[in-house]
Amino acid sequence: MAAKSDGAAAAAGPGPEGAVGGARGSAGGLGDAVAAAGGPGVTGAGGSGPRYELRDCCWVLCALLVFFSDGATDLWLAASYYLQGQRTYFGLTLLFVLLPSLVVQLLSFRWFVYDYTEPAGAPGPAVSTKDSGAGGPSISTKDSATAFRTKEDSSELGPRRVPSSASAYRRRCCRLCVWLLQTLVHILQLGQVWRYLRTMYLGLQSRWRGERLRRHFYWRMLFESADVSMLRLLETFLRSAPQLVLQLSLLVHRGGRPDLLPALSTSASLVSLAWTLASYQKVLRDSRDDKRPLSYKGAVAQVLWHLFTIAARSLAFALFASVYKLYFGIFIVAHWCIMTFWVIQGETDFCMSKWEEIIYNMVVGIIYIFCWFNVKEGRSRRRMTLYYCIVLLENAALTGFWYSSRNFSTDFHSLILVCVVASSFALGIFFMCVYYCLLHPNGPMLGPQAPGCICPEAPEPCGPPADAVTSPPRSLPRTTGAERDGASVGGERAGTPTPPVFQVRPGLPPTPVARTLRTEGPVIRIDLPRKKYPAWDAHFIDRRLRKTILALEYSSPVTPRLQYRSVGTSQELLEYETTV
Repeated sequence: MAAKSDGAAAAAGPGPEGAVGGARGSAGGLGDAVAAAGGPGVTGAGGSGPRYELRDCCWVLCALLVFFSDGATDLWLAASYYLQGQRTYFGLTLLFVLLPSLVVQLLSFRWFVYDYTEPAGAPGPAVSTKDSGAGGPSISTKDSATAFRTKEDSSELGPRRVPSSASAYRRRCCRLCVWLLQTLVHILQLGQVWRYLRTMYLGLQSRWRGERLRRHFYWRMLFESADVSMLRLLETFLRSAPQLVLQLSLLVHRGGRPDLLPALSTSASLVSLAWTLASYQKVLRDSRDDKRPLSYKGAVAQVLWHLFTIAARSLAFALFASVYKLYFGIFIVAHWCIMTFWVIQGETDFCMSKWEEIIYNMVVGIIYIFCWFNVKEGRSRRRMTLYYCIVLLENAALTGFWYSSRNFSTDFHSLILVCVVASSFALGIFFMCVYYCLLHPNGPMLGPQAPGCICPEAPEPCGPPADAVTSPPRSLPRTTGAERDGASVGGERAGTPTPPVFQVRPGLPPTPVARTLRTEGPVIRIDLPRKKYPAWDAHFIDRRLRKTILALEYSSPVTPRLQYRSVGTSQELLEYETTV
């Protein structure tokens, strides 16, 4: 979710060692003042950086196929209910399609408006380029894409000439056409389709262009992928999840042989939920330079994991709701409140404003009704184990209450449904174990794991974090003159070094770098602490920050690296000693 920034500044210049690196590739911008300067750095995309591959394009095409199949089957089913005269089912099915789509389209159009316009009366952030301390031109981030002439295979940049009246008229016409096109696209509820197509376009452009523009288009592609993954996550759990429970409840309530169309709609909603969750996690990991990217094998394992666990969960909901409608509503509301409170207690830091953080926590509470979703830094094994134990107990209780209302002696069909719930949940847990034991980006869970964070090697070990204050004790042992002179004290031989009173314990040695990191070139410093994983970095959710970074990246001959405010290392600056 996007929000305005808090006015923190972003600056580009030589960075201190040990600073946190920026995104693997992104473009955008905020900051009251931004400067770019050549200097050494410690983090970055390194060398040529990642490349957009054919399988990335195929993944987006599959996402489009899932999106259209989910929407088309729901609308087809709603039309079927209307023709059959079942107006209640028609209204509910259509409501779960249109209302989430309208919410997502409004949010998407709001992002477009913010990206494509500059607030009236608010000057753009100052952007300057420096080369080893030499002063350079200053430009505005407004229309930064046209502020410089960029030769594809040359690093020379020059200020653009003043446009003539004819070119200014053509430019205004082009902007008007873009506004009309985007308005029409979002009215037709195709905002996400446009963003998917734009993601593919930017990715392919990053393959076809030269090295200079290749990185620029790859950064913009990552931003677009992040936007569409957030929108899809919001829409699927507002549309596909309730649609799945509704259609399953109708299928169970009718009994007998299920109709083809409701079965297709249910399957499409289930695949959409599983695919969106896996795609969201993949884009989130790909966007962070301090995390190892998720492979496509791991993404497929996540799809199967969520597919079977959500199927078991939804079927248990449908069985219970087909008999106890009122109690099912009470159960859902109670579960959502508990999960939302659990998320809020974790003190998440995903959004840039408090009200958006609350909305995000409420959406995550909806997600927790159906499946696991990691929102907290650190190892999640215990929290995930606790969650799935609760889900297992709930599924067993809901299915058991439904089965107790059936005829045990003659209703063999009910026993089959109970077995389907149990086996589907077991398969989901199996694929979850496959993912964590074999396909996790950090390595096998049972074997030697690679580090989750990708940090550059440092010649010296790191100390405790900067916010860990080391305080001297209230009283210190006195140091005699003999001790200072190296004389024997207390049976110790003269010249024996006396251990220091205070000693900074070295931290764990830094882990090897998974890939070659670039250590020179311009660095964009962002005066904000980096959000902890699994949250998005600030330049992915703050759209003003995107604009400024994009302006700097486009105007710089060398693609700069992002560097957030470094926590630093705690070092002893004073030696505490008392003397007579």
